Amino acid sequence: MRPPLPADMFDELCPSSLNPIRFGDKWAALVIRCLEHGPRRFSELRVPLHRVTPKVLTRSLRSLERDGLIRRTVQPPQVEYELTPVGRSLLEPIAVACAWTERHWDALLDARESYDAARPDRAGGTTEGRVVSQAAGPRA
Repeated sequence: MRPPLPADMFDELCPSSLNPIRFGDKWAALVIRCLEHGPRRFSELRVPLHRVTPKVLTRSLRSLERDGLIRRTVQPPQVEYELTPVGRSLLEPIAVACAWTERHWDALLDARESYDAARPDRAGGTTEGRVVSQAAGPRA
């Protein structure tokens, strides 16, 4: 039996929320990271990706499958998703992008806050990350 994915794997302060480098859609890199250690069922992916609606997660999975990055295997009564070799090749660039985002976390947040403050039409813009102490740091 494989260990479960941690529920806080991608909390609201995950660097992906600030990462300007996108791999597919907004959630694709997170899905790829969830599949790093082997196949997972949809319900398993929902644990760390709890901020993603089932509809959006399904759309992201289909897009990744269409692009040849993941494989969907039906073994009644369950369906599993796993990385293809091409999908696995994205793990390193995703890790580099996450490390870059973590190094530039404060500058990215400052830029977003400045931009949102200067634009009244952007009221309610996010400043993800400011509620956590610097000791905790961002999550990858």
